[in-house]
Amino acid sequence: MDRYTAIRSFALIAEKGSFAAAAIVEGVTPVIMGRRLTSLERRLGVQLMHRSTRGLTLTDLGEQFLETCQQLLQDFDAAEDGISAGRNVVRGHLAVAAPAAFGRKHVAPHAVAFRTLYPELRLSFNFTDSVEDLVREGYDMAIRIGEVKDPNYVPVHLFPNRRVVCGTPEYFSQHGVPRIPEDLTRHNCLAFNLQGGQQRGWIFVRNGKPFAVRVEGDLACNDGELLYEWIKQGLGIGWRSTWEIQAELKDGSLMTVLDDFALPDYNIQAVYPQQRYLPAKVRHLIDFLRDIYNRPGYWEEKLPA
Repeated sequence: MDRYTAIRSFALIAEKGSFAAAAIVEGVTPVIMGRRLTSLERRLGVQLMHRSTRGLTLTDLGEQFLETCQQLLQDFDAAEDGISAGRNVVRGHLAVAAPAAFGRKHVAPHAVAFRTLYPELRLSFNFTDSVEDLVREGYDMAIRIGEVKDPNYVPVHLFPNRRVVCGTPEYFSQHGVPRIPEDLTRHNCLAFNLQGGQQRGWIFVRNGKPFAVRVEGDLACNDGELLYEWIKQGLGIGWRSTWEIQAELKDGSLMTVLDDFALPDYNIQAVYPQQRYLPAKVRHLIDFLRDIYNRPGYWEEKLPA
């Protein structure tokens, strides 16, 4: 039993005058309250209360200790209230990690407007496609695209997103439209990385079960924006997130294929480390970005060069 629980239980028993009345407040049994008091007395080496059939009375040492305990509990409550009040103050330093392309196009452009709302706040960003350990690297939050499996992080949904196979109408006019994933063996499939993207295959879902299709292509890179440009130039087809290509889908310069076999939603999420109180600076940035991303027509706007 921690010291705070022991002190609080002792003060509550003294206030209520019985184990039963104190137990109701604590939501435990009278036996547990009795054990807490006994454990505290044993640790201190003194008797704090007299027990009798008539009830409980404080010993002389118990009265002295109660006064000290009540002051400690008041100080603790005041400290906690002060911290809670600070949760609503947006100041200090906010460090944010995000995927490289997404961060440059959909986080950084909104930083000035957010900073204007909260002038006492300092912002710093790390835009990288590496998945950062937020606690170890010192980040307050991150933007992630896809499922967040780490139980040490709290995910907050910002906007729905999917990954789709896409290409230009001109490419499909020349090479044909794949109807099933196996048709990709006849297409130039652009891989996202140089570490065996084609060899591992592209993953699809059929009848609720994932499966891989081995693909080949003459271009591969570890830069999502470069791959995006190659696809728009009609050099091949590849996976892209819908957040990146909504404007092109609307104007018809890109089209998707194999949508019935695409992987489940690959949503845009904010994540932050598990903690008792969510800092105001994190909460306000999450709300700010969520409002922007859900603005009608936002994702269909042309991305800046």
